[in-house]
Amino acid sequence: MAESNPNPLNNSPVESSSELPAMPATMPGDTGEMKRILEAVLLTAQQPLSVADLKKVFTQEISNDVMRVLLDELREDWVGRPAELMQLASGWRFRTRAEYLPYLERLNPETPPKYSRAVLETLAIIAYRQPVTRGDIEDIRGVTVATQIIKVLEERGWVDVVGHRDTPGRPALLATTKKFLDDLGLRSVTELPPLEQLNQTLELADAQ
Repeated sequence: MAESNPNPLNNSPVESSSELPAMPATMPGDTGEMKRILEAVLLTAQQPLSVADLKKVFTQEISNDVMRVLLDELREDWVGRPAELMQLASGWRFRTRAEYLPYLERLNPETPPKYSRAVLETLAIIAYRQPVTRGDIEDIRGVTVATQIIKVLEERGWVDVVGHRDTPGRPALLATTKKFLDDLGLRSVTELPPLEQLNQTLELADAQ
């Protein structure tokens, strides 16, 4: 997915061992082996995995509370290592810490896509005012929103139609997606970075 860090990609709180929840009395099996299984699954996963997904890898019944304890302990085990276990909007995943990305980029020196000011302004309005209609965005920006701008955000998987406003014409309501939050390393929209940091954060997310 806490110590002070200006990079919102790394703002998921890491609980100290003293803050971890107490181990449930009904904790099943060898917890060390269970954590190793979770570690293997999460390290090879291409997308964040939900608690429900992770429970499927075990033959025995495991409660959500037990799974959360295991994940919290596994996250604690990885503190100080080059990768970190993060809880995102759609689940859990490992991600390389931001300070190591420059070294990875030497092997794959691709330039992250640059977004125009119009695209970033539109995305910011949707993210911080959602749900909004295209007309709302135009009222805030003071200019017409090109269809291509919305299309870019939808193709990136960051914006989707979540309904229609009950007004003449029933304009579509736009909101950000879980993928948008996942790409930023966030669990919910309440963790969105300050507006002025959004561009830098998106570039870093693309680099990962």
